[in-house]
Amino acid sequence: DGFPTPMQMGKAIATNLADPFYDNGPNDKGIGIQLAHSLARVGLGFFIAAAVAIPLGFVIGMSPLLYKALDPFIQVLKPISPLAWMPLALYTIKDSSISGIFVIFICSVWPMLINTAFGVAGVRRDWLNVAKTLEVSPLRKAFQVILPAAAPTILTGMRISMGIAWLVIVAAEMLVGGTGVGYFVWNEWNNLALTNVIFAVLVIGVVGMLLDALFAQAQKAVTYVD
Repeated sequence: DGFPTPMQMGKAIATNLADPFYDNGPNDKGIGIQLAHSLARVGLGFFIAAAVAIPLGFVIGMSPLLYKALDPFIQVLKPISPLAWMPLALYTIKDSSISGIFVIFICSVWPMLINTAFGVAGVRRDWLNVAKTLEVSPLRKAFQVILPAAAPTILTGMRISMGIAWLVIVAAEMLVGGTGVGYFVWNEWNNLALTNVIFAVLVIGVVGMLLDALFAQAQKAVTYVD
């Protein structure tokens, strides 16, 4: 009893990593399987959010009138905690896994939407005027002028969204149970396996760091010197 010693932690880490994909039934799966479930939910919710937020952000950024019309709704919905949507999602969808994906969508959509709109609205007028003078088609202007100029800001929004999504999925899985790294933490806590809880916390931190590093590299690749 008491806090685990380094030796106990080392043993727990070795045990978990020796067979991370074991499956002994619904309530006893390895950290690898649980992590795969969490990453799949985050990836799907994030992808759907990007598919909605980036095109909508483009339209809002190019239309000051639309921005003014939608801004009050965005400001009301944005501060709502993603986990506050979970009971409504569970009641409506009646599936814990899909509800988790919905919550990831909700928490991911706002940073991407706002940053995309901000990045598009901030494209230099000179570049847009040149495109207009050359009679560039709207679609070509969007992909060859606006998108490259706004890409660093869009990637910033995506990076923020991914960080929030990874935080939220762990908490959501603790609430709904079933599978996922959040459920793994809660289940091990209920089993009083503190070493496994600490191991899972370390895994969550490392995965979060790797996801952030991935987006940081993408952001660096599209950043330009004006």
